Amino acid sequence: MTLFHQILEPSTLTRPSTEVAPALLGCTLVRQLPSGQILRGAIVETEAYAPGDPAFHAYRRVTPRNQVVFGMAGRAYVYQIYGMYHCLNVVTDCEGIPSAVLIRALQLECLPSGWEIGSKGNLHRLAAGPGKLCRVLQIDRGLNGTILQPGQPLWLEQRQQEFAIVQTTRIGLSQGVDLPWRWYVQGCPAVSKV
Repeated sequence: MTLFHQILEPSTLTRPSTEVAPALLGCTLVRQLPSGQILRGAIVETEAYAPGDPAFHAYRRVTPRNQVVFGMAGRAYVYQIYGMYHCLNVVTDCEGIPSAVLIRALQLECLPSGWEIGSKGNLHRLAAGPGKLCRVLQIDRGLNGTILQPGQPLWLEQRQQEFAIVQTTRIGLSQGVDLPWRWYVQGCPAVSKV
């Protein structure tokens, strides 16, 4: 029996990031690698970034780095932090309004080809953090601006089940730390930090 995966259309993301971020929990992020291998992971942790947010890259103005978040919803916004880690965001809201959801953690369905988990390893922890999930899914700045739809290297599929969600303040920030714009699946071992 073939499992039917319902695609999450980019047009459904034309809402504020604070609405989209909890709605993305349980949706599946799909990555087609250059080799053709398909990797899937349930989104289990998100953070919202919106206009007027001092922690957001688009807080002050449009730049070559952040121009994607001012564009159409349903695109990938990928940036690099600490000179070595990449972070994947989903652009949301209407064109001209900078808004994005950071994908903080995934619960992977399987290992990528060639990956092994050592005796102390855990499949649930391989994508438990924005840098980790980009590393395992081979996401880098080359995917910045990608439309999230089948036929592209990244796309989203709709949630298949319901679960309890926890809402907290965002983590790892120096500004906007009081905003309760982080959501995660309660009790999930793949969440980056509880």
